[in-house]
Amino acid sequence: MKKSEIYFSIALDENKIPEAISWRATDAGEKIHFAKAINISLWDRDQAGTMKIDLWTKDMPVDEMKYFYVDTIGAMAQSIATATSDSVMAQKMRTLCEELMQHIEEQQQKGDS
Repeated sequence: MKKSEIYFSIALDENKIPEAISWRATDAGEKIHFAKAINISLWDRDQAGTMKIDLWTKDMPVDEMKYFYVDTIGAMAQSIATATSDSVMAQKMRTLCEELMQHIEEQQQKGDS
C-alpha cells in the first residue's frame, strides 16, 4: 500500500499566536510551502463527528480571510458533488458563495472590512 503524508509546521509567538505556517507533502517533493491560513476538517470515525483546526497568521488581512472562506465553501461544493452526486446541495453551496461574494464587494464599496 502506498503511503502519503502531509506535514504542517506552525511558528508561534510568545502569546501562542501563529506567526508563520508552512507545509509540505511527501507526494509533492521536499519543497516547503508557506500559508497565511489553514482550515482542516476531519470526520472522526469513532466520534462520528467533525474535528477542526483553524489557524491564521498575524499578517492574514481580513479581506483575504473572507475570500479564503468563500473559496473553501466553493471547493466543498465541488467535493460534495463529486463524492455524493448531490447536485442540489452543491448548487446551494455555490449560490451561498455568490451571495457572500456580493456581500464582500458591497462592503468593499462602502470601505468596510
